[in-house]
Amino acid sequence: MRRRGKVLIALAALIGAPILAHYAIVATTAFSAPKIALPDEKMVEHDGIRHVGPAYEMQRDGVREAYLEGTPEQLGERDARLLGDRMVADENELWGTFAHFVPLSPLRTLIIDISRVQYRHIEDNVPEPRRRELAAAADAMQPDPNASHMPTYERIVFLHSVYDISLSFEHSPLIGCSAFALGPAMTKNGHVLVGRAFDMEIGDVFDRDKVVYFVRENGRIPYASVAWPGLTGVLTGMNLDGVTILVNGARAGEPRTKGMPVVFSLRETLQSAHDTDEAVAVLSKQDVMVSHIVFVADAKGNFAVVERAPGHPAFVRRTFADPQRVAVTNHFEGDLKDDPKNLWVRQHTTTLARRARLDEMLGALAPASVDPTSAVGMLRDHQCAKGEACALGDRREIDALIATHGVVADATDKVLWVSKGPHLSGEFVRFDLNETFAKDHDPASEPPPETIAADPILADGRYEEGRKRAGGPKIGGDAK
Repeated sequence: MRRRGKVLIALAALIGAPILAHYAIVATTAFSAPKIALPDEKMVEHDGIRHVGPAYEMQRDGVREAYLEGTPEQLGERDARLLGDRMVADENELWGTFAHFVPLSPLRTLIIDISRVQYRHIEDNVPEPRRRELAAAADAMQPDPNASHMPTYERIVFLHSVYDISLSFEHSPLIGCSAFALGPAMTKNGHVLVGRAFDMEIGDVFDRDKVVYFVRENGRIPYASVAWPGLTGVLTGMNLDGVTILVNGARAGEPRTKGMPVVFSLRETLQSAHDTDEAVAVLSKQDVMVSHIVFVADAKGNFAVVERAPGHPAFVRRTFADPQRVAVTNHFEGDLKDDPKNLWVRQHTTTLARRARLDEMLGALAPASVDPTSAVGMLRDHQCAKGEACALGDRREIDALIATHGVVADATDKVLWVSKGPHLSGEFVRFDLNETFAKDHDPASEPPPETIAADPILADGRYEEGRKRAGGPKIGGDAK
């Protein structure tokens, strides 16, 4: 009996220790939302348009448009009241994906606990106005059906750092974005055009349920951002002065758990910069958690590539072989070009192949020849560089049928053309910053938006074949 008792005690300790460790981790890594006064507003819906105060949410030809204005608290509260149901639904899909790939609940708990410990100071990375905004969103989302996974405010903070956390993985599926810019001499109307394919392969829900946010924070420059419900930070965006900014994943140095999350870094830039010079100055002063490349353009055609990595000063490239034609993929070309991790990216991913194809297409353009439709055509390019044979869905193509969103930005007119989906194959829908931010703007009176036609591959069966070939996220750096 004595021996059996010892065995039972040992088993109880073996089972109980992980449980106690979990609760100890939760208790010691938790952080509380700042205390705020939550605005007392209600969401109303008329003719398919949701309203909360001056904020609204509506569909424009299959792409969600959300307009927010006010203090940080009002921005967060209005966002959650307008799109809270979509935030919950999309997050549920992510939790389902997590459970699919990690079917054992204790293992999922362990992974979350490790993240809690590793990023226990993550709230310190968030600018104070954004903390108040996220706190208001968390309060407005109550009751929160996902609170059992993690308290609402803590979870929202982590979700706004998901890009940085994902990029910190050694073989992140975010190393796949392509972008280009064309100066006034290259376009039909003398405007500045920027094209980008954002290949964030952590869930198709981010493609299906994208949102074009228009945000007017009190005292700041208004901006538009292409994202998903709940993310008012910036991965691809433009402000009302025409400053256009986007981020491409890269690899160098060592990731850190301290530094401003990318989405807030780019948002802060758009909310304070009137041109490329000012944007570069803001970006160069920020500490970062992970390595990445930021591309900046302004309405006059001034371009800059800002290469950033933790613990290294930002390297700014302003000189290009052709200042009217600039391409960016996922490798560093400045001070960090010889970093072993950057060399690995060059050797094992498609960054060089995609860059070669962009340079090839840009070099073949005649002056004064490009408009938004032909720029979209470049994003949808299904060929490989140097005439190499490649079938639809090959990862060396600019459009490998995997993009979370595609955007063509007219920095001169302050217009965004945004992919409707699936990926880059559906229509691109026009959004005008000047119209949306006009004082007398009435969303109910908006005419049907202009669109750029869908890729013909959607109608003839080639899309389905290409998607099968593209497969899932290539986290190992596969060349095809």
